[in-house]
Amino acid sequence: MNTTIRKPKTGSTTFSDPQKFINRELSWLNFNARVLEEAARPGKPLLDRLKFIAIFSSNLDEFFMVRVAGLCKLVQAGVQKRDPAGYTPAEQLTLIRKKISGLLKKQYQLLREILAEFEQKQLKISAFADLSEKKQQKLRKFFTGNILPALTPLAIDRNKPFPLINPGTLQLAISFNLRKSGRKMTASVEVPEFLDRFIPVPGGGKEKNFILLEDLISENISMLFPGCSIKAKQIFRVTRDMDYHIDPDESEDLLHAMLDKLSRRTSRAPVRVEFSSRISNNSLQKFLAKSLELTDDLCYSLPGALNLKQFTALLPPDTLPGTEELPWPPVTPEIFNHSDNVFEAIDKAKNILLIHPYHSFDPLLRMLEEAANDPDVLAIKQTLYRVSGNSPVVKALQKAAENGKQVTTVVELKARFDESNNIAWAELLDLSGAHVVYSEAELKIHCKTLLIIRRENGRLRRYVHFGTGNYNDRTARQYSDLSLLSNDQKLADDAAKLFNLLSGKTEPPEKWEAIYVSPFDLRRKLSALIEKETALGPKGRIIAKMNSFSDPELIRQIHSAAAAGVKIDLIVRGICCLRPPENCKNLRIISIIDRYLEHARIFCFGAEKRLYCASADWMPRNLDRRIEVMFPVTDRQIAGNIMQILEFQINDRQQGWLLNNSGNYVKDETADTKTSRSQRKIYDMVCQFQKINDFSPENK
Repeated sequence: MNTTIRKPKTGSTTFSDPQKFINRELSWLNFNARVLEEAARPGKPLLDRLKFIAIFSSNLDEFFMVRVAGLCKLVQAGVQKRDPAGYTPAEQLTLIRKKISGLLKKQYQLLREILAEFEQKQLKISAFADLSEKKQQKLRKFFTGNILPALTPLAIDRNKPFPLINPGTLQLAISFNLRKSGRKMTASVEVPEFLDRFIPVPGGGKEKNFILLEDLISENISMLFPGCSIKAKQIFRVTRDMDYHIDPDESEDLLHAMLDKLSRRTSRAPVRVEFSSRISNNSLQKFLAKSLELTDDLCYSLPGALNLKQFTALLPPDTLPGTEELPWPPVTPEIFNHSDNVFEAIDKAKNILLIHPYHSFDPLLRMLEEAANDPDVLAIKQTLYRVSGNSPVVKALQKAAENGKQVTTVVELKARFDESNNIAWAELLDLSGAHVVYSEAELKIHCKTLLIIRRENGRLRRYVHFGTGNYNDRTARQYSDLSLLSNDQKLADDAAKLFNLLSGKTEPPEKWEAIYVSPFDLRRKLSALIEKETALGPKGRIIAKMNSFSDPELIRQIHSAAAAGVKIDLIVRGICCLRPPENCKNLRIISIIDRYLEHARIFCFGAEKRLYCASADWMPRNLDRRIEVMFPVTDRQIAGNIMQILEFQINDRQQGWLLNNSGNYVKDETADTKTSRSQRKIYDMVCQFQKINDFSPENK
């Protein structure tokens, strides 16, 4: 029996047209450049500027692990095919190196400026050599008792493979001689991540003084090598390839295939090595690069500390008042406070919109926790793509299964960088008695859908949640997303069909009642919606908000719509491969970078404002290789609120950037920026919508 979900075949674009397309990798680097610009923004609190330095580094790590790794494999395989922007893989790597080198230079310049400003506020990172002898002695004593026992040297033998060091961790390479034999040796010592990176310097008085953990280790490393003469030291960090592929024809058991891939993380090919100039030696750098089999273009010498994504740990909260923007406490719609349970709240309102993180994630958690303990709830079905490390969502599902509910969870094992987490939760859910359905090697389950079946007055009622984000209580405080809670039976019918498709591995239904699902009919629907507006010419209207836009077919269609005079606003946070036509006044592409990560996908078509939300970006992988859902917004009040969000963002001159024909992003200097910050406007709007009557049916 065929147990694989069959998806339609889709065409692929093989041509290149630099007049219409921007290279995907360069577009992503331009996005990360906009992130870095937040660290340079005048007037932004110091700690917030430091956070954007850290986010830039974290983003860059993932870029090397996936995108650069993939390009390296194409080059090694001799692939010469050009991308839609006209570049071969080798040419892309050359351009990437040039772009990243400039960004890193700017990052470290900004870091020096930020740390200098922290010094004016009596917070300083010192070098060991700059401390008094008394302070050095106290730190040596601290090192002996609290750090030395945690260190493990790994010999690097020229005649043996490079030791399996953990990717992404700081390492200290040491060149030394054995005093008795005179033999020359090299070893690596990992800087333990379970220890604090920032060590307080004793006796600082009012000044908050720290020394970096790797500096303290380096200064006292001779204690780990008794009888040896230390000749040279080098701090370095290795990034490895995480762009793995699972062949659907060879992996009938996806769980074990994923476990096998994850077990080999430390042995995967290096794609970058970073060297710190703070503790450095040229001969060790050359030796390490050769041992790692990395060419010069994948080696980066950096003028300062490495692994800057850890620098957000420099300051505990409230350490230095005024260095961080005041919080925007999430609010809970009043209807939940005036209802006995979430199901009653949904029945009152029919549809409830949660705008995260301005709205609290708690109503969704409450819905699951109440369902787990409600004797009238019979079944819960949910997709899980990313959840937190100590997930209350999974705990509620476990509790529900233990209470005898029929719990079905569709778990995506291939959620990149969350694979281990998802495998662990899947196994716990299985032990609790839940039906755990794993994704397939060929298709990622990326939709965010929850269905709860409840017995009410002798009949079954269904409650549904569709979202643009993840069921992750932590990222729900950082990502801007939309959640729709509803008792609409068309949506519930479609959710039931979707779960039957995922758990039963059946054919998709001939017709969905309301939603559109990739890879079956979502691309076709989007294409038809764009074509309809194109036919209207200047009377047409398209607003689309997403994280990334790289699909060649839809890019061609948007170009055609713009040429026909359709007024188009695209709000694309990250990758945008559409190159705007020169001097085109009716097409604007906006990117917003602010305190929250813009994550919602919203699509609006026509003067009548046909509105949809989705889990999918406009990328080939989302439309052709993932299970994604686009759902309509028919509630009049909710549609109005979402349209207000789009209007705020279209007019954001403070945090918004405009993409021009050259592929660069520029600020719109034609309007007042002080009162146009869209995220602040959305938060203010949400705070005003907390009256219970806002959710009553007569207002809809």
